[in-house]
Amino acid sequence: MDQNKVDMFLMTNNKYFPAEKIPQLREMLANADEGKFSLLSAVELKDPTTLLLISIFLGSLGIDRFMLGDTGMGILKLLTGGCCGILTIVDWFTVSKKAKELNFQKILTIL
Repeated sequence: MDQNKVDMFLMTNNKYFPAEKIPQLREMLANADEGKFSLLSAVELKDPTTLLLISIFLGSLGIDRFMLGDTGMGILKLLTGGCCGILTIVDWFTVSKKAKELNFQKILTIL
């Protein structure tokens, strides 16, 4: 893929991926063919900041876990009130990282 397209994609979507995996992603994008760029632009990436806000306000209902695709934990949090608030507090600190990892895995499946 053209280096300008790779740089543009990474600049606009930098906040959606873990910082330590950006060099690996840059290398993989540079080695990808041009046809994959349209697929990459069509991928819906989860915003870590939005998920953090949802986790803070609706985390005890498990909405954050449902949005991440972790249905089992979402149901557990819904039925137990976030396991009496413990899982809710843990998710406040980990949901952003989980969202970034999920986005990275989505990109890996395309590349």
